[in-house]
Amino acid sequence: MPLSPAREFGFALHDVARLLRTYADQRARELSMTRAQWAVLTRLQRSEGVNQSELAEMLDLQPITLARLVDKLCGLGLVERRDDAKDRRANRLFLTQKATPTLARLGALGEELMGRALAGLDPDAIAQMTDGMNRIKSNIKSELNCKG
Repeated sequence: MPLSPAREFGFALHDVARLLRTYADQRARELSMTRAQWAVLTRLQRSEGVNQSELAEMLDLQPITLARLVDKLCGLGLVERRDDAKDRRANRLFLTQKATPTLARLGALGEELMGRALAGLDPDAIAQMTDGMNRIKSNIKSELNCKG
């Protein structure tokens, strides 16, 4: 029995996401990074000064998992923890100057990776797909909030 177009889309979306993660893992290794470390650095670039629990929520990671990633990135000299002036128990996360060239290389790699993944699609099609993905994300978040 054939699946509905919506179900076919769901399977395709899952397959694309899995393949994109695998491809990003492979490419990140070229820079001695993991995809998870890359995600932490990129999210920090957008939201520098967040605390670890906020960042864990943004990345949908368990706090202990994020703590290990941050430990590694601190050890590499790319991230630093600073005391939170309002909460003695918390730390705020900041990028170091050493992170700047790493983020530039990761940014270029991300552009290349997505360029290859989206080859053959024009900018309007990409914009429409992005709008569609944002709508799906909003719908799912709304459903999760209603159930929670």
